Amino acid sequence: MSAARNHARSDGLRVQRDRIRIAQAAARLIAEHGITDWTLAKRKAARQLLLPETASLPSNDEIEVALADHHALFGGDAHATALRLQRTEALGWMRKLAQWQPLLVGGVAAGWATEHSDVRLELVADDPKAVEMALASVGVSYAALPSRADDATTHLRLDSPRAAVRLAIVTPQQRRNRPRQTEEPRLTADAVAEMIARDSGTSA
Repeated sequence: MSAARNHARSDGLRVQRDRIRIAQAAARLIAEHGITDWTLAKRKAARQLLLPETASLPSNDEIEVALADHHALFGGDAHATALRLQRTEALGWMRKLAQWQPLLVGGVAAGWATEHSDVRLELVADDPKAVEMALASVGVSYAALPSRADDATTHLRLDSPRAAVRLAIVTPQQRRNRPRQTEEPRLTADAVAEMIARDSGTSA
């Protein structure tokens, strides 16, 4: 039994080690080559590492950790500058869309975003059409994005010259029902402004 347990433990460690290697290689592909399809990046990374197609692939959470590590090691000033520009763009839209209580989410909020990442904002509205009508009334071009079958959230992509901006429009109940125990940053406009000021060395 001891030998069997040792063998199982060894297999488990190997699988975990391979997942870490795949995550690191996928993060490099995402950051340096602009691959936005993370499943494709994972599979391409596994092939580059000569791992079998049956290899256990890392989760998106593991990719986010690997991206943060990649930026810490290789991003330098270029990553810091790109992230600040994305957050500045986010803040501009958050102020324009203030009546819908926008929150900055995703990689730009968390800091693992690449220069190819979308700026993702979550808005609250009883009727998503109200947001669309408001955008159209001021001449903002947008496109509806497909949602998963199990996702009632409305997703829009805005025509913004400095960054790709995506809106996720949720109902008040959806926001209230969101689990409180989550590590994903969800930043208000004030929090984003403070972050930009801190990173720029100026006052908010």
